[in-house]
Amino acid sequence: MAPMLRLYNTLTREKAPFAPITADSVRMYACGPTVYDAAHIGNARPIIVFDLLFRVLRHLYGPARVVYARNVTDVDDKINARAMERGITIRELTDGTLAQFHADIRDLGVLMPEDVNVAGERARLIEPRATDHIAEMIAIIEGLVAAGHAYVAEGHVLFDVPSMPEYGGLSKRPLDEMEAGARVEVAPYKRSPLDFVLWKPSKVGEPAWPSPSGIAAPGRPGWHIECSAMSWKHLGQTFDIHAGGIDLIFPHHENEVAQSRCCFGTPVMANVWLHNGFLQVEGEKMSKSAGNFITIREVLRDWPGEVVRLNMLKTHYRQPIDWTLRGLEEASRTVERWYGLVDDAEPAEAVPATVLEPLLDDLNTAAAFAELHRLEDPAALKAGANLFGLLGQTRSAREQASVRSAGIDVARVEALIEARRAARAAKDWPASDRARDELLSLGVAVKDNKDGTTTWTVK
Repeated sequence: MAPMLRLYNTLTREKAPFAPITADSVRMYACGPTVYDAAHIGNARPIIVFDLLFRVLRHLYGPARVVYARNVTDVDDKINARAMERGITIRELTDGTLAQFHADIRDLGVLMPEDVNVAGERARLIEPRATDHIAEMIAIIEGLVAAGHAYVAEGHVLFDVPSMPEYGGLSKRPLDEMEAGARVEVAPYKRSPLDFVLWKPSKVGEPAWPSPSGIAAPGRPGWHIECSAMSWKHLGQTFDIHAGGIDLIFPHHENEVAQSRCCFGTPVMANVWLHNGFLQVEGEKMSKSAGNFITIREVLRDWPGEVVRLNMLKTHYRQPIDWTLRGLEEASRTVERWYGLVDDAEPAEAVPATVLEPLLDDLNTAAAFAELHRLEDPAALKAGANLFGLLGQTRSAREQASVRSAGIDVARVEALIEARRAARAAKDWPASDRARDELLSLGVAVKDNKDGTTTWTVK
């Protein structure tokens, strides 16, 4: 019998076997970045975690049967404000920021569309941008108005929350309690303080598009409608998995559910909802005011991407993670040890069952890493690590890359090693020491092996 994946579903608050809606495909959506500034390490967590899930699903169902949409929010208040500050269009701002984000996550071993999509076939990894889906947003908004779940007021279109009795089902917040706890001061055009914006008027200097029916002036979408439109366009009215950070459960994901279900008349938007836990730095909430705000690019200046990825995955995705220097140091030692063990071996054809089984239990990465540590066969270790997006190079290729990045003159190093070998053979210890010291000054460490050969590494 084929191995069974079990996932914890935020919607049901239970762990259960996963079964796709249709046997020949798995459709997954994850909320991606808002590209107004450099992404921080907290943004990296869902990208890495759900990249791992994508890899596991591809392993189980076959690469051609898994479609993953990872969206990009490229219009919102922060983006508009930043673009106006710089005197550029939002597209110019978001194109540059997105390019940096792509460079960052590629260094973290995250699969990209060019890695998995095959020419002439349906895309398997999609990165939809909100501004490319305005027509779909307007279609959903007009459908909600026609169905009596939304209304037009003072140039806005708002979702009528009380029109959906099941609202709050994902976050498990009763409607009457949310109404009682709503802010006293609300926009006068709202029928209920819980109603949220689907479409709004654009201010002077902000981007604007032709508005839905019933509104003459151009405007722009609200945040929540964007994901409903993009997931519908690429995955359908109902799909298998919706993922994101725990902070998105309410109101973002709750509002997505409301919009999609009420527009399409479906009992669910996605069958399974996954949410990763918060990230803090050295025991404290990450913030610019606390001085511990770390971008992905900043951490990659000090640590290889594989080390960052391993450190992120050591903690179970649903648990809070404490980002510490000690954790990075431990991850670095692990990566070095594993590369030493696998050397230049090719991966085994099959992922070891002892490694795969914990991952099938709601991505129990800690248990899977424990099994990786027990493996002694280089090919098996590499196959297991590859499923995590780790050990993607041979040891030799990795060392050569380190040499190139360090700007080391390989010919000079080899000449010094040969001079040191000759001096040692002649028992000319001062000359041997001088060669060793020059190698150290170049950033090279040498190791004399039992078989008489000498190897070297970049310090």
